[in-house]
Amino acid sequence: MKKSTRLRELFDRPEIFILPGGGCALHAKLIEAAGFEAVYMSGSMTSAYILGMPDAGMIDASEMIRNAANMASIVDIPLLSDADTGFGNAINVRRTVQGFVSAGVAGIHIEDQVSPKRCGFVKGKQVIPIDEAVGKIQAAVEAKNELDKDFVIVARTDAKGAVGGSLDEAISRAKAYVNVGADVIYVEGPETREDLKAIRDALECPVFSAMYFLDPQPDIQELQNLGQSAAIYPRLAARAGYIATWNFLRDFANRGIVAEVELLHQYKTHPLGGLKLFDTLGFAEIRRLEERYLPEDTSLRYEQSRGLYEPE
Repeated sequence: MKKSTRLRELFDRPEIFILPGGGCALHAKLIEAAGFEAVYMSGSMTSAYILGMPDAGMIDASEMIRNAANMASIVDIPLLSDADTGFGNAINVRRTVQGFVSAGVAGIHIEDQVSPKRCGFVKGKQVIPIDEAVGKIQAAVEAKNELDKDFVIVARTDAKGAVGGSLDEAISRAKAYVNVGADVIYVEGPETREDLKAIRDALECPVFSAMYFLDPQPDIQELQNLGQSAAIYPRLAARAGYIATWNFLRDFANRGIVAEVELLHQYKTHPLGGLKLFDTLGFAEIRRLEERYLPEDTSLRYEQSRGLYEPE
């Protein structure tokens, strides 16, 4: 089954599914290894991991598509990718869609912010006129239909939290995007459970939203009860990592090698502890391919060399 077809099935089924997000191929690999059904490429985390820069329109289409290709190619589960504003007007959007389809991505979301955009939960957002936004979604839909009709176009509206915006404006825009063929609607910035109910009641297509503004955040079952087709957590794979990295680096700066020794001991039996990450990354498959294709005696090469890890 094509990955785009699988992603469409996930959005169309009655049960909610989880979209854990990250910003690099390793995040995608770990998300799949942890048993999730799909993976999400966050624009914010891509900008952070690839450029070390904020999600403020600094990253370009080629950088995003290249990262999405790396993430999509390393896993068997479908990847939904952030495509920011589509990187230009409706004409540019066509080429953006073509790039993501060719990269092996299963679907993208395009937002209606002005360019340069900014992260959805950062103040200062503005949206483009609705006529222009509708044209961009229409162009995206027509471009994907020429290449892969199952490729999922998610129309994201940031009108709820933009300058002069409102929930009514977001819903009006969502309806207009559905009318030109958007498969799924992503409303950014709902603040209450009532907002989520209003969005669900107004639209017949699959919908989802990030829950950063809700306190407390709904659990997965409540999200399903509120009509969400997917539970999206854009930084799920990334946040735990960069927080842990920061904490460990500060510890090492203060205590030196003792911190490293303690960390290695603590994770000795962890599935990724020691050099077990090499297993997850597929070193054993590399050895199998070496034995299949390379002329020299691969087994002898392993026997006559030294290292801490031997692919089995």
